[in-house]
Amino acid sequence: MAEKTILVVVDPTVEEQPAVARAALVAEKASADLELFICDYDPEIEAGVVSTVWIDQPAKENLMAILRQKLEELAAPLRKKGLNVSVDVAWDHPLDEGIVRKIAATEPWLVFKDTHHHNVLKRTVLSNTDWHLIRQCPAPLYLVKPQDLPADRRVYAAVDPVHEHDKPASLDHAIVGIAQELAGYLGGELHVVHTYAVPSSLVALEGVPAANIFESIETEHRDALTQFIGAYSLPEGNAHFLEGLPQEKLPELTAEENAALIVMGAVSRRGLDRIFIGSTAERVLDRLDCDLLIVKPGSFAPSGS
Repeated sequence: MAEKTILVVVDPTVEEQPAVARAALVAEKASADLELFICDYDPEIEAGVVSTVWIDQPAKENLMAILRQKLEELAAPLRKKGLNVSVDVAWDHPLDEGIVRKIAATEPWLVFKDTHHHNVLKRTVLSNTDWHLIRQCPAPLYLVKPQDLPADRRVYAAVDPVHEHDKPASLDHAIVGIAQELAGYLGGELHVVHTYAVPSSLVALEGVPAANIFESIETEHRDALTQFIGAYSLPEGNAHFLEGLPQEKLPELTAEENAALIVMGAVSRRGLDRIFIGSTAERVLDRLDCDLLIVKPGSFAPSGS
């Protein structure tokens, strides 16, 4: 068994599985095992409304067998390439909680899942599985966009070296560490980016020139970034310092530079885990053209655990 295992959440309702392909690419380079996983549930079957599909074939067992066969078909060409691939099907709901339970039980190195644009209603009511996983997934969560990776596979680590938003300093180093590792596996290049914004409440301070406020805040953030990246051997031009909100500047930067992946952290604000954790990542997700990897602090535990 390999030292690392990648869990891939497979959507049984679609044919294209970009997360499987992306995870296989990383697994091959990282010498990691793959586990393909489907979590499904049908309330009518569970309630006994649908008791059989074929003669003497219980509906639940039949559905689980069909899903397992789908995973075996996805696994076959990967095994031919030399990858160690296992499959698993769970009967569990809600979907996001079932996935989190699987992750908590198996403790994978990375979790891969397809993602796509979410409409305004789903963003508003926070009903989408991706949003819940951003909050609750205890392992690094790699959300794969449907397009292929660019030829120049730049990986961006989004850090906050002044530790705003209750983010521990160790999380920034974890973000850069995994971004650097994945840049190597993807055959790309590591970049580090920090965005900062001046709070409007500070700009309005009486008796303090706005220029002084902007200069002071910019200096604080620039110095913090310079000190932080001193621990890493970054080529010149691979550190990016941007003024503005992250949900605006990060999608702009990654689009301009045709990024392959951006890695960012998600933290909780004390006592309000389910509301605020990963809020920046949520706002960024649909604006990005590239893949997104979410990293949690080492002390993170899903709600209810």
